[in-house]
Amino acid sequence: MELSERKLKILQAIISDYIKTAEPVGSRTLSKQEGLSYSPATIRNEMADLEEMGYLTHPHTSAGRVPSDKAYRLYVNELMAKSELSKEEKAIIANRLHDTTVDFDETIKHAASLLSEITNLTSFAMTPKKNEDVIKYINLLPVDEETVVMMIVSESGKVSNRALKMSVPYTEDKLDLLSKTMTYNYKGKTVSQALTNNIIANFETDVVAMSGMAEDVMPNFMKTLEEMLNVNLYMDGLSNIFDIPEYSDVAKARSFIEMMTQKEEMTKKLIERDDGILITIGDENKDSELSDVSLITASYSVDGKLVGKIGVIGPTRMRYSKITSIMEYLTDNLSGSFKLESGDADEDQASEDPEETQNDESREDS
Repeated sequence: MELSERKLKILQAIISDYIKTAEPVGSRTLSKQEGLSYSPATIRNEMADLEEMGYLTHPHTSAGRVPSDKAYRLYVNELMAKSELSKEEKAIIANRLHDTTVDFDETIKHAASLLSEITNLTSFAMTPKKNEDVIKYINLLPVDEETVVMMIVSESGKVSNRALKMSVPYTEDKLDLLSKTMTYNYKGKTVSQALTNNIIANFETDVVAMSGMAEDVMPNFMKTLEEMLNVNLYMDGLSNIFDIPEYSDVAKARSFIEMMTQKEEMTKKLIERDDGILITIGDENKDSELSDVSLITASYSVDGKLVGKIGVIGPTRMRYSKITSIMEYLTDNLSGSFKLESGDADEDQASEDPEETQNDESREDS
């Protein structure tokens, strides 16, 4: 069964209505909408097909339908129109951020608060500390037949150790070879850069046991790097959850808050997410705790380097278009704030106000 133009139109109307009202959508409601010139009977038939195709679900207590995670994914990828922020909205974001650009961490904290205030959702902002360590070398030291100590030494002199259990036999020679291979791959890289490169994927050796050793070592190596990253995670708007109909059940709201207050676990989840603006919906989230929420994250940069993430978390019934536009503009201005801090004010002003730059160039030409 294919998604005809009529089905897509009806599905988009259902999603838009449900995002606004949080109430299951019925055929009579849709038939009264402007632009949907279909009878209630026709809409009911199409809704039944959409439910069969997995785009709608049917709550037992209502005759209406609600969108599924699959429907939201289709909406985000193909149906939603880009939401343009008004000049007033842009001014609020830009002014509020630039007025408070005094301290790096305080600015990130303020950005999380501002995002929560604008979206009415729970927000977060994550940042590594500015002076990030650069890896100098990695060493693997045998302890007993099953235990190895991994030592990561940074150029700042910081040493991080982790004991790990080996599931495959090893020799000191093989440990030494793996240590040298890891040092070759990671020496001179920052911790953030190292986190994006797993040598298991391109580990070239004819010794099968070496690959098995790497599979034991690398996950622990990545965990140690995350700890070295020493990120700060700021959250805001946890109380907003009580204003969302999906969390009217106190037990469900409490469960959400408990999940969000486990900062160490949340930090690890956020570090693993790809850069750029990323939307994960319901079951697309790897962790079962996030299976009934949507998570939108965006990256921001300092001196041209992606260093942190900012985002929102809330019900799958989310204003995806509006929120992504807000986050896109917010991260652009956040990155611009740090350019100003580093003394690149002229360059940043030119990138922020292209119309003014164009007018200046026109005056010079004349």
